[in-house]
Amino acid sequence: MKEIKVAVVDDSPFSVAMLTNMLTENGFQVVGSANNLQQAVDVVAKEKPDVVTMDITMPEVDGIECTKTLHKLDPDLKVVIVSSMMDDEIIRKAKRAKISGYVQKPVDAEELTLTIKRIMADEELFAELDKLYYTVFKEALSDTFNKFFHAVPEYRDEQKANIEQTSRGISSVMGIIGRYGGRMILDMSTDTASGIARTLFKIDQPTKEHIINVIGELSNIIAGNACSLMNKSNPLFGLRVAPPTIVYGELIKISNSELNTVTSVKADTTFGEIYMNIGFNRGECE
Repeated sequence: MKEIKVAVVDDSPFSVAMLTNMLTENGFQVVGSANNLQQAVDVVAKEKPDVVTMDITMPEVDGIECTKTLHKLDPDLKVVIVSSMMDDEIIRKAKRAKISGYVQKPVDAEELTLTIKRIMADEELFAELDKLYYTVFKEALSDTFNKFFHAVPEYRDEQKANIEQTSRGISSVMGIIGRYGGRMILDMSTDTASGIARTLFKIDQPTKEHIINVIGELSNIIAGNACSLMNKSNPLFGLRVAPPTIVYGELIKISNSELNTVTSVKADTTFGEIYMNIGFNRGECE
């Protein structure tokens, strides 16, 4: 990755000095700083930084309005909010202003460094994710089944196309957040899910609650392990899983969401077929 040029915009001389030192120590080229809107316009016009760190509380205009003005100069300029204020309303306004990242004061150097590198590495980072994610999720599914049931699924009918499916009976949907947003779907028949619950709970007649609990936890383990492996491969992914949503019903459609990359596969297990679908979007989903 090329050396990244950063400008620091903050009305506090202390914050400017602290951020400048922090960024320089972590390998960034700090090309200038500004304490107000006009100074920010001047430094962006003259130095053409790749990234601007932006405080929310600024004289004359706030950081959101300052960002809008800077984007008129350079639509491709990346802006990272660095502020003690960080609530849902500010984040919503920041997203509408096409701000690329958010770091709260007091600033953690590692968090700021990773945020900027994730933003600047977008194209090659997404290509790396696209090449990696299917193999890792399939490995996580295999490893989980091997540890729980001492048997590895056999895979078939791998597809890159995002085709709408009808549920086999029970679906678990795991949201994935981080540098890129995505989701994993595990879909299976109620007989397959019942067999899994029967084995893990060691009971003859698992209830609906047993089935929901065990399929949700299996999904959480598979997606969590896969995201951890991907983060170890490249910390810039910063992937995390959201709690699972379990849906019952054989006539329910599994939507073909608009994802930039998606892969599906059928896994034949000792309990029956499991359909796994994983996909990601280019858009940031922190």
